[in-house]
Amino acid sequence: MIDALAASAAWTQGPGPDLVYAQYLANNEFRIQHCRSCGKHVYYPRLACSHCGSVELEWVPASGRGVVHAVSVVNRSADKGGPYNVVLVDLAEGPRMMSRVDGVAHDAVRVGMTVQARVAAGAGKEPCVVFDAAEVAP
Repeated sequence: MIDALAASAAWTQGPGPDLVYAQYLANNEFRIQHCRSCGKHVYYPRLACSHCGSVELEWVPASGRGVVHAVSVVNRSADKGGPYNVVLVDLAEGPRMMSRVDGVAHDAVRVGMTVQARVAAGAGKEPCVVFDAAEVAP
């Protein structure tokens, strides 16, 4: 009985999912979780599947392909870096994540734009996932 309890609690051992995700990013890898029970992908990192509740989550490389679902422009003064975009991207694997699109004018980012993820430096120089336009905006 004790062995069964120990085995069922093993999923709570080791670093938490946020730390594991950050470690992958630090190694220039964008990974998301995949549930072995229901077959769906999960993002934001968590201990249990947000679809079925299973704890059978594994880390898999994300394709990085996505489509902009929503976009907003945050206006800042030029001395603070100027305007930037905030997007919700529907990943090819299914989950939706918040990020930004780099490499194009902030007002050129459009809903429906196809994008490709990459690991870049965040505001505090920590690694984060950003997107590049996979098509030229009109």
